[in-house]
Amino acid sequence: MYGPERQQEILRLAREAGRVDVLSLAEQFQVTAETVRRDLKALDRAGLVRRVHGGAIPAGRLDFEPDLTEREATAADEKARIARAALAEIPDGGSAILDAGTTVARLAADLPVDAALTVVTHALPVAARLADHTGIELHLVGGRVRHRTRAAVDAWALRAYAEIRADVAFVATNGFSAHGGLTTPDLAEAAVKRAVVAAARRVVLLADSAKAGEEHFARFAGFAEVDLLITDTGLAPEQKAAIEAAGTEVVLV
Repeated sequence: MYGPERQQEILRLAREAGRVDVLSLAEQFQVTAETVRRDLKALDRAGLVRRVHGGAIPAGRLDFEPDLTEREATAADEKARIARAALAEIPDGGSAILDAGTTVARLAADLPVDAALTVVTHALPVAARLADHTGIELHLVGGRVRHRTRAAVDAWALRAYAEIRADVAFVATNGFSAHGGLTTPDLAEAAVKRAVVAAARRVVLLADSAKAGEEHFARFAGFAEVDLLITDTGLAPEQKAAIEAAGTEVVLV
């Protein structure tokens, strides 16, 4: 099948199902995930689809944002490897901010029960995983809770993060690229993530490679503000090189 034919079929599938994902398309058409991403980029440039986390949606559904259950099931193996690698970045006896995101929540689940750590989070799933860890001093940031992400946003959350300076922040994103930086669909969510980045001495981005090259409505950071990206081996060499050129260390797991 030629590229234009494949793109036409991808567009048909997106319109029928309301969404397509990269890995399923790669398997269906027997091509690489990078080929599918190029197809989606071409369709996006033509205004026919909108690229979102892990795939694309038809144009006209720009407000689409996967719910928490769907995101947890996406790239589960990659997220598990990323979370395990991130454990090495935990400051013993120090302080950490855990952002809202399924990979960061997986990191919270992997923290040892006897970990000695101060944790600040605005994410209810993260707080729920850490509430029984007696060695962790847990601070829950309040605000309006977004149902789709179970994360607190708006003025209360922003004020709280303006008052702290943590050793490290573990940040999540819906999309990232060397040029576009870190992006998410919601402006309120982006504002809190921006505050998280500003509240830490070191910033570690945890993101699977399916998010590479994706850009969403609200930008909250550039790679100049990120010290370390931990992602999986699916990240293309040219994307890795561009991010490293921006000054960010990249670890593939």
